[in-house]
Formats: sequence, structure tokens, C-alpha cells
Amino acid sequence: MAAVAGNTVRVHYRGTLEDGTEFDSSRDREPIEFVLGAGQVIPGFENAVTGMEPGESKTFTIPADEAYGPHRPELVHRIPRSQVPAEVTLAPGARLEARDQGGRRVVLTVLEVTDEEAVLDANHPLAGKDLTFEIELVAVA
Repeated sequence: MAAVAGNTVRVHYRGTLEDGTEFDSSRDREPIEFVLGAGQVIPGFENAVTGMEPGESKTFTIPADEAYGPHRPELVHRIPRSQVPAEVTLAPGARLEARDQGGRRVVLTVLEVTDEEAVLDANHPLAGKDLTFEIELVAVA
């Protein structure tokens, strides 16, 4: 049975960047499960699964604009170090959680830290990157 909108699908995947760096994989855990057409995964991933049959595999690339969007420089913020609570450890690559003015959760990546300031990036870590996936459709329900 080919996967169509409304089906619950289980998919094993391996995601890599243009240089071959793996950014995620389900191979050492259970396959991901989602409902096709429900917007639970990025559209390019969902589109690739649509029409596949259980046991089928494929490799495809999702351009940045159809994945997590472009990297937006306006989401990179320089803030005085004094605005960061003392108990928060700041180190390049660390992920911090904050709330925006509307109370929504925002995940920030620490890019740079000096004695005076911290540079924090609110972009998704994969923003601006083309993503290549190797997938296998495990099941359709």
C-alpha cells in the first residue's frame, strides 16, 4: 500500500549536510512515526515519503528554503554578559532556552562569548543548509 495523506507512517532515516556530516539518524533507535499531511515533519520530507511503499528506500535533498529556511542574520543577537544569569554556563555551541516577549519558547545557540558579551543565534541549527536524507519506509497504517 502506497503512503498517502492521512496515513500514519514509520520511517528510518539518516540526514546529512552537503559535506557529508551526519546531523541525525534513526538507525540506532525506533523509526520516526508521523501522519502524512499533518505537518509534523518538514514539507520536503513529507513529500518524499508520499507514494512510497513499505520496504522502499530513497535518497533526496531538500533545499534550505524548503527545510528550515534561510539563515536570518537578524536572529543573531549580541547581548551584554550581565544580562545572562550567573548560573547559566556560556560556551560556544551550548544551547539555551529563553522566552520571547510573547512568552513563546526560543532555543538559542551560543556562538561566541567574551568577558563583555555573548553572541546568541535564534535560528534553527539547520537553517540555511540543504539537507540530504536516506530514508526507508518501514510501515504504513
